[in-house]
Amino acid sequence: MTATSGFAREIAMTERVEAASLVGQVVSVQGLALRVADLPAPVGSLVHTCHSVRRLGEVVGFQGSETIVMLLDAPAGVRPGDRVATLPWGGLAPVGKAALGRVLNGLAEPIDEKGPVDPEDYAPLRPAPAPPTQRRRIVEPLPTGVRVLDLFTTAGKGQRLGVFAGPGVGKSTLLGSIARNTTADVNVIALIGERGREVRDFLEASLGETGLARSVVVVATSDESPLLRLRAALYACACAEFFRDEGADVMLMMDSITRLAQAQRQVGLTAGEPPATKGYPPSVFSMLPEVLERAGALEGKGSITGFYTVLVEGDDMTEPIADAARGVLDGHIVLSRDLARKGRYPAVDTLDSISRVADDVCNEQQRQTRRTLLKLLAAQREVEELVQIGAYARGSNPTADVAMELAADLDALLLQEPAEQAIYDQSWAMAHAVAARAGELLNQRRTVGAAPHRS
Repeated sequence: MTATSGFAREIAMTERVEAASLVGQVVSVQGLALRVADLPAPVGSLVHTCHSVRRLGEVVGFQGSETIVMLLDAPAGVRPGDRVATLPWGGLAPVGKAALGRVLNGLAEPIDEKGPVDPEDYAPLRPAPAPPTQRRRIVEPLPTGVRVLDLFTTAGKGQRLGVFAGPGVGKSTLLGSIARNTTADVNVIALIGERGREVRDFLEASLGETGLARSVVVVATSDESPLLRLRAALYACACAEFFRDEGADVMLMMDSITRLAQAQRQVGLTAGEPPATKGYPPSVFSMLPEVLERAGALEGKGSITGFYTVLVEGDDMTEPIADAARGVLDGHIVLSRDLARKGRYPAVDTLDSISRVADDVCNEQQRQTRRTLLKLLAAQREVEELVQIGAYARGSNPTADVAMELAADLDALLLQEPAEQAIYDQSWAMAHAVAARAGELLNQRRTVGAAPHRS
């Protein structure tokens, strides 16, 4: 399906009503960019070419008297002098409950061969941001069904969490587990810049029929136009906002923010922006908060909880996109390549991961249990290398001794099969039991250590 196939009727209507359109002429083509004369359309306007072929595009900038249009399709067939006309609906997208269980592209067209999707409404792709005073405090947990996340990086309704990892560490599998097992009412999943093969794998192996039934999946693969990838991300946000306004608790998952930033980089450079940090133009760093801030909980409405994957190049957690995203997000989940190599799933590095609202959405007992478990895991990591080479002397670190004694119990909290659903209350009951046992063992060691020695 081409980018123009779902809009043939609208294009025909626009051509019949020339007075309602601004019309210019193609001057030159460079890559996906057209330079158009006599087209005073505002940035963000959706346009189409006429005459030789029909191609959709978007106004991304100006240079002198010429308008820069970036195409959503390859420019093959476009000729100098071809007309370019504006379309009236460029900033709106169809939304509605009929999209549940469907797979759509960045233009809101179904690509799953299940027939058309009837919209209930049309929502702006770039709405005005909600005033901060209308945002609710995040005080209610949102179980993900993944035990290690529910215990150590507890998510709250309306929170934004980043999943940071290199390629092949299990990000997509983790998102699929969350989509199947979360208690959220609706999932909206945006697959941005993924390889085409991975989309089918995610839908069938990671998400499954159960997860898809209550999900809207928006796809823009790596071989599609950068603008389509951008529009797919914005459309996913618009879908999530529709369900939030209906009062639903929405789980918005975007894979990945890094490829979204790369798409914006291509658009920005095409529009003439100067490259800045590692080749990323300034618009990339203004686009990230625009997208990420659309998640949240609003007064009198539902909530959007965001999980955004960030692909770190060479596992470098300080690269520009990862650094910028971490500054906007309410927490980060780090997936470890070392853990993945050992076959541990999910490969979450609990000591490097954090949820900034975890203490707000947990009670005092849960907070104390989490602190106890983190102390055990930290002590275990400190002596891990010494244990491996046989140089660790038992008794030198009582907390590490207890952690090693309870290693199997800790693994039961950290590890989980992708198809398994962890019940939130049961996970905490397991965690409380391990923490209580650790406290007993530590007290025993302190008692033994404090006992007077007889001569």
